[in-house]
Amino acid sequence: MLFKNITILDENLEVRENMYVGITKDRISYIGEKEPAEDYGKAYDGKGKLLMSGFFNAHSHSPMSLMRGYGENMMLQDWLNNRIWPFEDHLDSNAVYWGTMLDLAESVKFGTVSISDMYYFCPDMAKAYSDSGCKGNISRSIAAFVEEDFKTSVRGKECIEFFEKYHNTDEGRIKVDMSLHAEYTSVPGVAKQLADYMKEIGAGMQVHVSETKKEHEECIGRHGKTPTAYLADLGIFDTNATAAHCVWVTPEDRRILKEKNVTVACNPISNLKLASGVCNAPAMLSEGINVAIGTDSVASNNSHNIFSEVKTFALIMKCFFGNPTLITPKQAIYAATRAGAIAQGRPDCGLVKEGNKADLIVVDISAANMQPIHDLLSNLVYSASGAEIMMTMIDGNVLYENGEYTRIDLEKAVFEADAAKNKILKEL
Repeated sequence: MLFKNITILDENLEVRENMYVGITKDRISYIGEKEPAEDYGKAYDGKGKLLMSGFFNAHSHSPMSLMRGYGENMMLQDWLNNRIWPFEDHLDSNAVYWGTMLDLAESVKFGTVSISDMYYFCPDMAKAYSDSGCKGNISRSIAAFVEEDFKTSVRGKECIEFFEKYHNTDEGRIKVDMSLHAEYTSVPGVAKQLADYMKEIGAGMQVHVSETKKEHEECIGRHGKTPTAYLADLGIFDTNATAAHCVWVTPEDRRILKEKNVTVACNPISNLKLASGVCNAPAMLSEGINVAIGTDSVASNNSHNIFSEVKTFALIMKCFFGNPTLITPKQAIYAATRAGAIAQGRPDCGLVKEGNKADLIVVDISAANMQPIHDLLSNLVYSASGAEIMMTMIDGNVLYENGEYTRIDLEKAVFEADAAKNKILKEL
């Protein structure tokens, strides 16, 4: 495909107008001001459109689309104990597959090309990713309340088997990470064994860290150290790790995160909805920590609209820390694109650059709410609603265009997800 006369956000997130971008198989093979001599097949008229990197969602739980709106106006621990975990006890393979597929349909519509996903029934999640054509770093979340041998436990066997069978499959679109659910849902011995296995196989890590004040302070009470320090001492960060939330981390915690090259996945809307607090992204960015953006699940969000997340990410930092200069539009867009690709161990993704993967979205910048343009990045962060996304492409494959899906049967996904949800509700 050849995009003609289109505005782009280039690899430096600078606006360039009237450009040509050629796609060969799964890669961006040409970017230039002149039309290339090579025949790229289908031509796309880019007048009034912007071509930019798709979004990389750095933290989510896709099957929880089945629980959208199920637990409202509740504190986190109450929400988990009385709504989420009882519902999850009744999940099965069918429910997880269709919950994931529904989630991916929403994500693709709103321009997400890859998700860092933490859950269980992972083979069913991987099938949904493969069937939909989406990218994902899928991890089998490990929770263990008693000491046991990780490799022979049910959870451990599922985790190991999933890694061995699915890592780097589907032409590299599916990657398998390790995942410790959190400090408060695990015991030290199992966490240490998971970290050792992770280092043995060279996998990435996803973990919840200091999401709430209660979690943070109780960890100090149990172990005499913060969750960040505790997890670092166990080796959980001795890899390409993503720490989700990090709302209550200390300056010393930030030093550890920087030293270990941990990505912080900021989840502003979920943290606001559950009243968990605000991650100090400005301090992290100033200290050189890679800060990416995640939605968390739609059970606590309640959507996967990354444009909404980007706007909230930028605004909440200004208000909470009392400084309107914090979080520039470029920083916000970077956090939703390149920073997430780095977190997922996808070095050739997240930027519109020759040789990179063609994970791209087309945004209608001629829409009324996007005009006039004084600063296009500001319009993207503060004016876009998500409805302006005209196309989502992953590895050069168009998965969504002008309201139509090429690989997802939306009507079936909605029907089957609703049926799975109703079945579980009858069992509760």
